[in-house]
Amino acid sequence: MILRSDEIQDVAVSGSGPMRMHMFRPAIEGRFPGILLFSEIYQVTAPIRRLAAMIAGNGYLVAVPEVYHEYELPGTVLAYDPAGTDRGNALKIAKPVAAFDADAEAGLSALLAHPACNGRLGTFGVCLGGHLAYRAALDPRVSAAACFYPTDIHSGTLGEGRSDDSLARMAALKAATMFVFGRQDPHVPFAGRETIRARLEEVGANYEWHELNAQHAFLRDEGPRYDPALFLQAMTLTFEFYRRALA
Repeated sequence: MILRSDEIQDVAVSGSGPMRMHMFRPAIEGRFPGILLFSEIYQVTAPIRRLAAMIAGNGYLVAVPEVYHEYELPGTVLAYDPAGTDRGNALKIAKPVAAFDADAEAGLSALLAHPACNGRLGTFGVCLGGHLAYRAALDPRVSAAACFYPTDIHSGTLGEGRSDDSLARMAALKAATMFVFGRQDPHVPFAGRETIRARLEEVGANYEWHELNAQHAFLRDEGPRYDPALFLQAMTLTFEFYRRALA
């Protein structure tokens, strides 16, 4: 499916300045489920754009916010190098959790207001974005969340003060969720994955769970950890999940 990927929206966020969102959608008339896609710590890189385009090309309106819009100029992309990694990790614990949540609320509202959205909402995220996709799904407007190797949920260390309430709030989760992890991911070790899954079971969440023989960032089609075969497998799982939850 041919795409439109040239649309940008600057969305007002309560308590902060405008948040830039990059929009991807089929280049045909129609209305589609909206997906709020949260990036890793590097913001809207080329691999994230290609990931968003793949999802949009399967019949979705995809919005990708710049997660550090309060700290970086619009359009800023952090490099996949030590300096970019240090900056992204520093901002991950400088930004208040409430600000991440405000971004999600504003992004979801903007998607719902978009003329190409059919009123159904899902989220998707990788790394930091996997955690943010989960937190965004605490919003009752969200029906489905695909969370890939989400960092910091098990440790409760997201945001200013390295103290989030993501596990505690899981009892409020109503959306269907899909969690996908790499078994060789040092950022979410076995004990951490068990902590998340035990909490999902405790609250009776509607979830599916996949652990693959992969490393952290195996979806990123740039760098040594990319696994093309598992990428295709994971996206097939995602589209089947969305088909069920967003039909």
